[in-house]
Amino acid sequence: MSTPIVFLTGLGIGLSLILAIGAQNAFVLRQGLRGSHVLPVVLACALSDAVLIVIGVTSFAQIARLLPWVEPVMRYAGAVFLIWYGARSLRAALTSTEALWIDGPATREPLRPVLLTAFALTWLNPHVYLDTVVLLGTISTQYSGQQWAFGAGAVSASFLFFFSLGYGSSLLRPLFAQPRAWRILEGGIALVMWAIALKLIMMF
Repeated sequence: MSTPIVFLTGLGIGLSLILAIGAQNAFVLRQGLRGSHVLPVVLACALSDAVLIVIGVTSFAQIARLLPWVEPVMRYAGAVFLIWYGARSLRAALTSTEALWIDGPATREPLRPVLLTAFALTWLNPHVYLDTVVLLGTISTQYSGQQWAFGAGAVSASFLFFFSLGYGSSLLRPLFAQPRAWRILEGGIALVMWAIALKLIMMF
């Protein structure tokens, strides 16, 4: 497989994983909508993801060689998690009545607590490790000799997503004031999560 295709594969899978609305993404969305410390927040999240992705892509294959049982266990555990996460997103799509709530006009928040929150939502979230180190690390083992291209694509996906979310979120304020928009997004997330789970299960 050519290097550009491997890069685009990493980019696509990275975007698919990161699109899931979780605490980290919701926080970035909130900061973007409030216009508060957007650049430090998106950099903190994107750089943290980049570090974890590099660890997964460069080290997971070595761990799998030393402990051959780790790769299939992680692969199937990841698939189970994604199936569960997809089911949760589908349930939210069918039942949620929530809309994005912004607590009044933006106030000047101190930078330190904002950054601490961003780092905590990244480094203390086990789902982030599963997405970056385990899932991306596992998938990267398919591209022997080109893991760097896959990893570069996944890292690019993080930067692309967080900067787009942080700076583009102000355009979404009217849209995400409607519960229906969140339901449609959650339904799409469910399909993406199940597609990735199927890919993991069918890996040889």
